[in-house]
Amino acid sequence: MATYIALCNFTDQGIRNVKDTTKRADAVMEAAKKFGANMTQIYWTVGHYDLVAIIEAPDDKSATAFTLAIGVAGNIRTQTLRAFSKEEMNGILGKLA
Repeated sequence: MATYIALCNFTDQGIRNVKDTTKRADAVMEAAKKFGANMTQIYWTVGHYDLVAIIEAPDDKSATAFTLAIGVAGNIRTQTLRAFSKEEMNGILGKLA
């Protein structure tokens, strides 16, 4: 499974309904399964981003479909980063000439 880090900000709708944010997070964690994904962690943060989520998905298409489905709900906007473990990075570095 590939790992993705989603950096999220509340939309106007999301912040108006912030009291439901933990309930929405539970629903999103459950919805991830529909895409073959797993949201392993979610953190509410202070600073430039309101939330940071760690997502595992079988491929980029599944991860993208999942984050688009989250966005359609209208509560957050995401920036998603593909993350590599130390082992994955060593494999990438091994391809360098």
